[in-house]
Amino acid sequence: MIEMVYVVDDDEAVRDSLRWLLEANGFRVTSLESAERFLASLPKLSNQIACLILDVRMPGMTGTELHEELLERGHRIPLIFITGHGNVPLAVDSMKKGAVDFLEKPFNDEQLCALVAKAFQQLRDDEEKTHGAKRAKELLARLTPREQQVLERIVYGRLNKQIADDLNISIKTVEAHRANIMDKIEARTMADLMKTALAASEGDAQPGGSGTL
Repeated sequence: MIEMVYVVDDDEAVRDSLRWLLEANGFRVTSLESAERFLASLPKLSNQIACLILDVRMPGMTGTELHEELLERGHRIPLIFITGHGNVPLAVDSMKKGAVDFLEKPFNDEQLCALVAKAFQQLRDDEEKTHGAKRAKELLARLTPREQQVLERIVYGRLNKQIADDLNISIKTVEAHRANIMDKIEARTMADLMKTALAASEGDAQPGGSGTL
């Protein structure tokens, strides 16, 4: 998917400066003059992974109001606030709501680029985890209900004899189930098995939303 940095600021000079800086550092950039224009663009951007650089104070919808609107719509876009008016309570509140950082103008160019790079790396990591969780669930879905019961106990560290007692089956049957489980989830070692089980459970625990628009 395309990675795009959106710069939303009512000051044309700031937009042009940020576009030059970011493009010079290898980022794709789209600049917009208002929060309303950014919201109007959302339906067209479903094939992009985005990071948003957003001015706090703008005519019409402010940067913080846009942030609130995106959260209400379920868009967890990495967001970096920029402002010419330092406001500690506002910065703290924005960070609590998921903003990557809150930079006061004039800010360090290298710091901004590093924050954007960090935001995209986090999005890539999250995407990789999501893909891994999906694959793990597909593998675990191959198991029979009994094999799933055995696997659950393996994950909790139960020994074959204990699993046999838990399920009222023979140790040989447990061993047969373990072999089938290893084969079905394509695990060569116990470490592979545990990684697959853990990846599936982490997928269930991940909060909704991402930087995908």
